[in-house]
Amino acid sequence: MNERWIPFHAPSISEEEIAAVGETLRSGWLTTGSRVREFEEEFARRVGAKYAVATNSGTAALHIALEALGVGEGDEVMVPTMTFAATAEVVHYLGAKPVLIDCESVTLNLDLNALDHAITSRTKAIVPVHFGGHPCEMDQIRDLAQRHQLAVVEDAAHAFQAQYRDRPIGGISDVTCFSFYATKSLTTGEGGMATTDNAAWANHMRCMTLHGITKDAWNRYTAAGSWFYEIQFPGFKYNMTDISAAIGLVQLEKSDQFLIARTEIAAMYSAAFADLPELHCPRAETHVDHAWHLYVIQLELSRLRISRNEFIDALKKENVGASVHFIPLHLHPYYRKTFGYRSEDFPQASAVFDRIVSLPIYPKMTLEDVQAVIRAVRTVVAQYRR
Repeated sequence: MNERWIPFHAPSISEEEIAAVGETLRSGWLTTGSRVREFEEEFARRVGAKYAVATNSGTAALHIALEALGVGEGDEVMVPTMTFAATAEVVHYLGAKPVLIDCESVTLNLDLNALDHAITSRTKAIVPVHFGGHPCEMDQIRDLAQRHQLAVVEDAAHAFQAQYRDRPIGGISDVTCFSFYATKSLTTGEGGMATTDNAAWANHMRCMTLHGITKDAWNRYTAAGSWFYEIQFPGFKYNMTDISAAIGLVQLEKSDQFLIARTEIAAMYSAAFADLPELHCPRAETHVDHAWHLYVIQLELSRLRISRNEFIDALKKENVGASVHFIPLHLHPYYRKTFGYRSEDFPQASAVFDRIVSLPIYPKMTLEDVQAVIRAVRTVVAQYRR
């Protein structure tokens, strides 16, 4: 057993982020201000988009994106079942119906054939999720969207720094939404971003992040501002603070190093497990650059004497934390009761759910940490192989 606990994730925060927060606190301006604007501009540049709108979560970014694109009562939105709750719940916020789509079995991204067959006259938008940081097949998704005149809002919560056919994720679709939650590859503690090339959508989303009031409200407490504001729409309270943006700006400077570290860890895992028929390692298609937010192995349960849950428990006994991404939405009580979804309606997602395990992959991991995870996985496989 490993001598010390290796958590599933630990944020890569250092003295630079702490100093940036301290400087912001001393500035006297804590909420949305100049640091948020700088973070938006730098982030947009990094992902190849004209505009970026910072929010207080990735969920908020998805919500304002779909709202800006006109999703509303009675519409349908195509959403993968292999995702976190937020991707579908924002569709409910707008009175629309999330239509769940099965995944394909290798990358766990949207099954394009299932997507094509699910589109109806009520479909308004597609929300592809780049699972684990592996880009979806955006050319096919965009072609499908154009044929049916649908909006595309990418859920790129896992995919900052991923690329599809040499184009950064963030500058491809109508709107792309990112998450900066504590476990993400770039964190602001809590936070998100919506990127787009459409000025009207960007202005509307920015307005909606702070109660739907006019842009004059953003600087109304500065010497250059005015107390006067007007409410244009019934908006939300989704704005990012300068405190969060200060962390984000430092993280952005380090993000290339972070990506290199995650890519190296993924390569070490894949090499170390290549001879184990009891599990399958994730891989990247040749035309994409994987962000490696997650490293998800798939167990070959017919070769093991334990279940996936027992495999994770066995890793824990070896002092290694692991997780599962995700419990498919169609298996949750709400979606089963509300829409009558059954396991067999999504055969690929239902099958992979029973065998997926997410291993630790984050820049703070040392070489010794990575080797400890490798030892633990190999120990558990050796102990429980048939």
